[in-house]
Amino acid sequence: MVSEQLNLIRNIVAIIGNGIALFLFLSPTPTFIQIVKKKSTEEYSPVPYLATLINCLVWVLYGLPMVHPHNTPVLTINGTGIIIEVVFITIFFVYCGRQKQRLVIAAVLAGETVFVAVLTVLVFTLQHTTKERSLSVGIICCVFNVMMYASPLSVMIPNGIGCVFGLAQLILYAAYDK
Repeated sequence: MVSEQLNLIRNIVAIIGNGIALFLFLSPTPTFIQIVKKKSTEEYSPVPYLATLINCLVWVLYGLPMVHPHNTPVLTINGTGIIIEVVFITIFFVYCGRQKQRLVIAAVLAGETVFVAVLTVLVFTLQHTTKERSLSVGIICCVFNVMMYASPLSVMIPNGIGCVFGLAQLILYAAYDK
């Protein structure tokens, strides 16, 4: 009886979580409608969409029954996220006016693909229980989840780091100026 109630609660929470995640994945839709209308990515960065894609890829690996059994909601929502992000990245790629940025996007996509392929091979060849696989892939998923949520900050992080280094130079200049 208690087990049935816990499963019901787990399913309800999973459905709510998937709904919230779907809205999160679809939240850039107005941006991409604007990109298509203007036929330009303007100054938008592809980093958040590339970060979300790798995040979804590793979570799909985590959701596989051979890695973490009974995790269909994780598998389905992140599979949906992969489709959504591929559409967004494709639109970004098509309307990006700079060839250099297209090359960077293609290189990052290739790197993400290789990373997930290598991770998959390593997990299935070196780890022999679902407990081991769940732990290692789960840790990697958490790292990429943090990166996905931090990725919109990529626009300001270089300037922030530049400010810190600039401040350090001013302090050194003041300390050693004679």
